[in-house]
Amino acid sequence: MIEEAMPEARGVSDRTPADRTASRTVAVWDLPLRLWHWALAACVLAAWFTPTVYDRLHRVVGYAVLGLLAFRFVWGFWGSRYSRFRMIRARLRAAPRYLWNLRRGITGRYIGLNPAGTLMLVALLASLTVSAITGAMSVTVTFFGVWWVEDTHHYSSDAVIVLVVLHVLGVLLMGLLQRESLIRAMITGRKRIRGHSSGT
Repeated sequence: MIEEAMPEARGVSDRTPADRTASRTVAVWDLPLRLWHWALAACVLAAWFTPTVYDRLHRVVGYAVLGLLAFRFVWGFWGSRYSRFRMIRARLRAAPRYLWNLRRGITGRYIGLNPAGTLMLVALLASLTVSAITGAMSVTVTFFGVWWVEDTHHYSSDAVIVLVVLHVLGVLLMGLLQRESLIRAMITGRKRIRGHSSGT
């Protein structure tokens, strides 16, 4: 859906400044998704600093990540409009051109995830799933000490951290290019509307 901003009527508006400010934002990220996002961020950070030092906490956090991933996959089909996976295929096809256009500062204007954000979501979900599943496997009797399980867990966990760093840098870059705090949007759930924009 292309963002649309209703133009102000000519003359004096009877709305208060607060009303006009509210009308320039739209609810995007629902509360369950926002809680999921920050809980997952905390778990990933905790998991990165706890292996071999706090093994019990590391396992608990790993199981929590599995639970959070399960919730996200369910919420991708049953959540609110911008939480769903319905646009993933189209956004992934658009991602290469979108990333190419970013070299010239062309960002478009998307209410939900832009193509680069969609690509990052898929990459993070995939690497986190592999990391969490192999981590759970590595503490079972069957797979304990199996080299390919341990190696897969190790490398996929490293990939998660690399992607997280790229994600944070991307959020900061898009915030600068679009002059909007995407971090605040993930806290409040609301994004600013622009009259001249493109995207969904």
